[in-house]
Amino acid sequence: MAQTTVKSTNQVSPEGKPIFPKENYKFMLIGIIVIIIGFLLMTGGDSPDPNTFKASDVYSFRRITLAPIVIVLGLLIEVYAIMRRPKANA
Repeated sequence: MAQTTVKSTNQVSPEGKPIFPKENYKFMLIGIIVIIIGFLLMTGGDSPDPNTFKASDVYSFRRITLAPIVIVLGLLIEVYAIMRRPKANA
């Protein structure tokens, strides 16, 4: 009989341990949530009349300044979550 092997889709290292500790995944989830909030801050700006244009609605502080800063903050949280090393048990 031939032995068959099944590949697992879990993110584990060859030793069978998870790639990241549980805390890193928590930071990754927080980073994704912050990025989504940034994109939600960027939405809007539509007008009920397509023939009128209000620059204050489209080019507001929230859409032009705040939303990109929140998105970059979320990306920095993601980088931290990936690069963070677990504390060694003493």
